[in-house]
Amino acid sequence: MFSKKIGIDLGTANSLVWVEGEGIVLNEPTVVAVSEDDNRVVAVGNEARKMLGRTPGNIRASRPMRDGVIADYLVTEAMLRYFIQKVGGRALFFKPEVMICVPAGCTQVERRAALSATASAGARSALLIDEPLAAAIGAKIPVATASGNMIIDMGGGASEAAVISLGGVVGHKSVRVAGTKIDEAIAAYIRKKHNLIIGEQTSERVKLKIGSAIPLAKEEKLEVKGRDSILGLPKIVEVNSAEVTEAIRPVLNQIIGGVKAVLEETPPELASDIIDKGIVMSGGTALLRNFDKLMTAEIGVPAHVAEDPMLCVVKGIGAALENIDLYKRSIIRL
Repeated sequence: MFSKKIGIDLGTANSLVWVEGEGIVLNEPTVVAVSEDDNRVVAVGNEARKMLGRTPGNIRASRPMRDGVIADYLVTEAMLRYFIQKVGGRALFFKPEVMICVPAGCTQVERRAALSATASAGARSALLIDEPLAAAIGAKIPVATASGNMIIDMGGGASEAAVISLGGVVGHKSVRVAGTKIDEAIAAYIRKKHNLIIGEQTSERVKLKIGSAIPLAKEEKLEVKGRDSILGLPKIVEVNSAEVTEAIRPVLNQIIGGVKAVLEETPPELASDIIDKGIVMSGGTALLRNFDKLMTAEIGVPAHVAEDPMLCVVKGIGAALENIDLYKRSIIRL
């Protein structure tokens, strides 16, 4: 009765925290800086992100989540503990009830790891919900009805396409390709074409500033700073939007391939509902310019970006926690 309900969207790139009665209280990068000497967590979130690629030898800044699932168990547990303490206060007299989301395509071992990390981090009870279902609830899709709805949740590490009906996932396909792979593709292209080595944050800036899924009518340009791969000296080159579109196209094709795979397995009755309603796109990667237009052109079904795509999952977790009886069939407890 007195314990708080906390919902955590533990993403590869960003983590968001929802608290009952307060809404979304935290939105920070999923980055943890750990001291190599005594394995102590030095910084989490925004502070740790500033350290990426800039740390001395005895501090390691890393992303404990990879492809939407836990890659480093101990660091993830420390990060969850930090989030729970930050939103609940250190003097949490009653342990909170915590719900986190996992990709629908993750294995039982990965689910178990997520549950036990949440419990070890100080949760009274740990709950799991499938990410596409949480995204659909957060995007205000009527998931409880007997009609098919399709959602694509594209975060930092994984993209999941799922068909949802009667409050559950009917069919899904997870491709471990999303925002991070797009950044890597940009960095690899710039290195190959301009002999320039750039960091993770620089390639993300290129994506946000001039990235587009389809060629732009008016080409845009951006100055990019990095290290010359031949001479090893600092160098500035100019990159245009057409180059970025060319660089990221193979990655986007993989995501679209995952969507097609789900549609191929969807029962015909639900497929006809999806044609009428269209496809909803959520997650940070859905914000890539013109991605909805490319999706519509490739699949032949209208695709549109959800309102606040980055917040869909955490809002859905919050809604599921508040109406736990409605979604109890789709929630796993520890």
